[in-house]
Amino acid sequence: MASDVLMPQMGESIAEGTIVRWIKKVGESVDRDEPLFEISTDKVDAEIPSPAAGVLTEIRAHEGETVPVNSVVGVIAPAGTKPAAAADQTPAAQAHAAPPPAAKAQADGAPTTDAPGRSAPMPPPAAAPEPSANSTEERLRQKSSPLVRKIAQEHQVDLSQLHGTGISGRVTKHDILAYIESPSRAPQGTTETRPQPPASGQTPATGAGLAGQTVPLSVMRRKIAEHMVLSKRTSAHVHTVFEVNYSRIDQIRKARKSQYEASGGKLTYLSFIVKAAVDALRQIPVMNASLDANGNVTYHRQVNVGVAVSLDWGLIVPVIKSADEKNLLGISKSIVDLADRARAKQLKPDEVSGGTFTVTNPGGIGAQFGLPIINQPQVGILGVGAIEKRAVVIDDAIGIRLMGYLSLAFDHRVVDGAVGDQFMALIKHQLENWDPNRA
Repeated sequence: MASDVLMPQMGESIAEGTIVRWIKKVGESVDRDEPLFEISTDKVDAEIPSPAAGVLTEIRAHEGETVPVNSVVGVIAPAGTKPAAAADQTPAAQAHAAPPPAAKAQADGAPTTDAPGRSAPMPPPAAAPEPSANSTEERLRQKSSPLVRKIAQEHQVDLSQLHGTGISGRVTKHDILAYIESPSRAPQGTTETRPQPPASGQTPATGAGLAGQTVPLSVMRRKIAEHMVLSKRTSAHVHTVFEVNYSRIDQIRKARKSQYEASGGKLTYLSFIVKAAVDALRQIPVMNASLDANGNVTYHRQVNVGVAVSLDWGLIVPVIKSADEKNLLGISKSIVDLADRARAKQLKPDEVSGGTFTVTNPGGIGAQFGLPIINQPQVGILGVGAIEKRAVVIDDAIGIRLMGYLSLAFDHRVVDGAVGDQFMALIKHQLENWDPNRA
């Protein structure tokens, strides 16, 4: 018996989802709970497992389409079932399978004409495709995305000759671009080619496109853009920057790093910073608050800290729930777990919502400090700058210390400047005078 594949309900507030890509193609076998397709919502990107084992016989919602939750997006039939008609397959399959009107008329037995009163001769039957060509095309489809195949076609690249770095040898966009730009690659033909826009649903993150492209923002980037513009219009942003000496933290981290790794955590500077911020939020409740459209301030009982995670296709902020009930090891484990599952597209919607304060880490890429935008409806966000050795003045002498900047963006409608600086002073003091017994 066939099983319908539904657009899942990824959270109470989620009404629709966008098909980013189908991991399986029509006619391919699939096991129960094996990743079947990838979706993007206004909360999270996720890979959706198959509800049953069998053969994917129909795809009813194609890549790039946005459909309501609980809509049928595909059909899985028992093993051995043949795929449905071309009308239910992907657009690419339709392009190859759908006959022209004239051919359809001939197949139905109706005469065709190329001029009034004149019958056109019947064309010879189309030659059946060679099995080897079919198997090659199918193999390439399994190892590359529509965007990669389009780039390969435009640049006359044989994908079967490339070794992909993706899962199961999949040729990624970076693989094909690196090959094309390689100086050792001999030119193939003199015809000028222009890069084509990516296939529907394969829009890269901003900054990751090809020169000459005009592509729409991805679902995630649109939501980020809407949220950031709304925040700038809503909150009275004020920023303050503090310099922190991490030398003590560095000593503790080196002494306890292996111990934490053995326990499933990863003792990073960020772990200490998040813990210090959580403790400061407990002491200054207004920084753990939110402001609604009616001017009401809610002081939250729990401290739920969102930690921004950079992805190849955008940015996501998973939330450490009840962070004030966790010790340093617990926070360390949570950061590793949420970041890993964010990059694997395994987060659930409730894991990226409900935050009361946010920490972002532009210093991980090398920024001295950032001036982040507040994550609404929160009233503050902490930015972590690069941590590096610098020459500093200590007791009228110059010494080398591990230093870094922390920046705070706060909503001046709720938080006064003195309160924001007091909050930062608490974090700075704790980091510079960390009790080793707490690690």
